[in-house]
Amino acid sequence: MVTNEQRHCPRIQALNLISYSCIGESEKIESQGMGRTLNISEEGILIETYVSIDPKYSIALSIGLEDELINIKGQIIFSQPGKNEKFEAGIEFLETDESTLDVLRKYIKAFSESHE
Repeated sequence: MVTNEQRHCPRIQALNLISYSCIGESEKIESQGMGRTLNISEEGILIETYVSIDPKYSIALSIGLEDELINIKGQIIFSQPGKNEKFEAGIEFLETDESTLDVLRKYIKAFSESHE
């Protein structure tokens, strides 16, 4: 089977609690909610939510990764119906600072090693 994989970094399957804010063009918060991660990499994340997220917004995420909480901004690449009457959104990270990347890398490495 041929896939059109465009990711540069591998994603790990992980379930973590998130909160999010959808931000409009004028930097106004248009909506907020809670959800969970389905998978994560250094460059992006797939989240599951109870409501559909409009891709026209950018998004600010707070993600609980074990004992760490990271705050990161992203662009919604797609939003679609998921399983069990929930929704999924693929998000590409933007404006990632080095300390946030360090936490992501540490989490991904530890998760990968524990699931080998």
